[in-house]
Amino acid sequence: MAKNIQSLERAAAMLRLLAGGERRLGLSDIASSLGLAKGTAHGILRTLQAEGFVEQEPASGRYQLGAELLRLGNSYLDVHELRARALVWTDDLARSSGESVHLGVLHQRGVLIVHHVFRPDDSRQVLEVGAMQPLHSTALGKVLSAYDPVAHSEVLEVEREAFTPRTTTAPVEFEELLDLVRARGWAADAEETWEGVASVAAPIHDRRRMPVGAVAVTGAVERLCPGGELRPELVAAVRDCARAVSRDLGANRF
Repeated sequence: MAKNIQSLERAAAMLRLLAGGERRLGLSDIASSLGLAKGTAHGILRTLQAEGFVEQEPASGRYQLGAELLRLGNSYLDVHELRARALVWTDDLARSSGESVHLGVLHQRGVLIVHHVFRPDDSRQVLEVGAMQPLHSTALGKVLSAYDPVAHSEVLEVEREAFTPRTTTAPVEFEELLDLVRARGWAADAEETWEGVASVAAPIHDRRRMPVGAVAVTGAVERLCPGGELRPELVAAVRDCARAVSRDLGANRF
């Protein structure tokens, strides 16, 4: 069995200590409560402070939890609220389209799948919750890159791999593709990531009109793109689903 990293265990214990009881604690209180030498406790606190997880009050020198933890906590809540609000609508979309549905959010320069509704048939399928998809080639990723400034910056900073001959990788062509996504309000992926697979996605916004994720229908290219073109009713259904989830999140204009 692999051993736990002691410094991380101590940092976690320190954050739990600061999260309970008094709002602010001094170095001596923290060290004695955790059974640590002052020098060790001070080194951990200094690292946590540099990362924004801990703040030190200038007047008293006491420590408290930092704003970065609040940001991470809100991110966790946002993702779970998004998934909760999308459950009914994504189920309906899978049922009406006859295809699988994915809900994705920006995470570590990619798309994290936070919800997956299976295609409503008896075929064998693999749950993809927790899987990562590329930003530049998938419909979900293109939507996030087009509407989320952070995703847009990140997708331009990384090397865009050509997964198939249809993948758009050149900067100018990729920016033109994102302009088209914004003009249409949806994105497509026709065998640009996986041979034989197509998808169409639309953005989900919150009450602040900020993009918080995207929803997509994914399936075999011959079913989604008969004759080489996306079925227009699928595009409409995906956009309707995205608008419905956005409205449930408080974005009344979507």
